[in-house]
Amino acid sequence: MAVAYTLLVLFLAVFVAGFILLVMGAINFDFSNSEIPPGVNQPVKLRIIHIILISTAVVGKILENIGICSGVSFVRYMQGRKTLGVDTKLFIKDLRFEKVPVRIYQPKVPSATQRRGVMFFHGGGWVFGSLETHEKLCRFIARETESVVVSVGYRLAPEHKYPAAYEDCLHATIHFMNNIEHYGVDPARVIVCGDSAGGNLAAAVSQTLAGRSDLPKLRAQILIYPGLQALDFNLPSYQQNQGVPLLFREHAAFYLLQYLNGDASNLEEVLEGSHIPIDIKLNYRKWVSPDNIPEKFKVRGYKPHVLLDCTTEVYETVKRLCEPNLCPLLAEDTIVQQLPESFILTCEYDVLRDDGLLYKKRLEDNGVRVTWYHLEDGFHGVINSFNSDWLSFSSGK
Repeated sequence: MAVAYTLLVLFLAVFVAGFILLVMGAINFDFSNSEIPPGVNQPVKLRIIHIILISTAVVGKILENIGICSGVSFVRYMQGRKTLGVDTKLFIKDLRFEKVPVRIYQPKVPSATQRRGVMFFHGGGWVFGSLETHEKLCRFIARETESVVVSVGYRLAPEHKYPAAYEDCLHATIHFMNNIEHYGVDPARVIVCGDSAGGNLAAAVSQTLAGRSDLPKLRAQILIYPGLQALDFNLPSYQQNQGVPLLFREHAAFYLLQYLNGDASNLEEVLEGSHIPIDIKLNYRKWVSPDNIPEKFKVRGYKPHVLLDCTTEVYETVKRLCEPNLCPLLAEDTIVQQLPESFILTCEYDVLRDDGLLYKKRLEDNGVRVTWYHLEDGFHGVINSFNSDWLSFSSGK
């Protein structure tokens, strides 16, 4: 009995040691491919957050390999396990709009006039994120602006591929606008808002609703470091920030392919730019081109990228990347001209920075009023830490 117990203890010790070594090895590998630029304030905090994210992902992968659960499921569980208590200033209720889960935040303080409404679409690369991950942010928006906020729990990839997330956000928004009198919201003051992948969804929904005559016009769109195109992953910001946490260049392309068709087998072609035929790329070059990026954003080591052609087989797999509902930067001018007043936030140390800059130019060229705010020390995902107890950043606040 004693021998068996000793063997069990030894087995567990070896297993735990191996587990730790695997995690540490993966962290070291990620570190060797990562870079925190000197312009980022509080770099130690960013490194700590990065370590936490890597560790969670590695543990999830190990659990997947031994058959306990999928890596994606584990990361989602860890992200959403914190729940907040009652908010003294808000009524908070979970509902379904056209079968889509939503969480509504309504200020308790009486209002003499109809409130503004905010449709909020969370970020997370279409793969992660939930009503819980952006709970603090939505509560903050509702409290500080005394608005009715509707957070949308759209379906996630790779289980639910494009256009599932877009359709959920669109249907939830239309449902809200058709039943707006129930929530005390002014139909002329409805805003769509989102961060990262949520910014992509907000832009796509805004474009779809721009031509609808049966619904009130959206008051504004708020796009927080949105991802808006998939033609060029070699724009200046993708080159300069390819290894900057919290979103690597390779991860941005991987998540997009997960959303597109749940298959990342064409990742290398997408990264090198050999996934779209040259003639199609040239057709969109008037909108997606380093030439449209101000020169001051190219000084950190940008090198022009040679245009590459692609095979028919690869293009057939990813050709829906040219659809505006997936890549809003590719919408026609006739649609862009109808868009509401826009707010775009970009971060200097973010691979998606240039997507925002290119869309800003497109909107302005088509007569749409744009408020642009650029965080010189910002990085992708910084808004999620705005009220963290000890891992917050001044740029996030």
